Amino acid sequence: MSLSETDFACLAAKANRAGNKLLTAGATADISDASVQQLLTTAARLYARKTDEEGRNFSPLADGQILTATDVAVTVTALMHAVDLNLFDLAMWAGRAQPAGKVSDDHE
Repeated sequence: MSLSETDFACLAAKANRAGNKLLTAGATADISDASVQQLLTTAARLYARKTDEEGRNFSPLADGQILTATDVAVTVTALMHAVDLNLFDLAMWAGRAQPAGKVSDDHE
């Protein structure tokens, strides 16, 4: 079965609406840990593939969406622990050379 871009966008929008509704209601206990793990794992893989292998450069945040420093720090710290990555490793990775001709979606 093939998943079209339109189908995928619809699934992403539905997950976003449902998650935001539960966040607003303070009902995150109603979301299983496994569901959050699945969404975060897939989102991280997709973002890494698009930026690293496709050479694209775009914000990981949807237009108009805001994450707090706490949101980012908690998530990044947990991801780093999950793959046994430390801050030194992260600094080396962030400073790696980028391929020539990297495509950018940033609007300057």
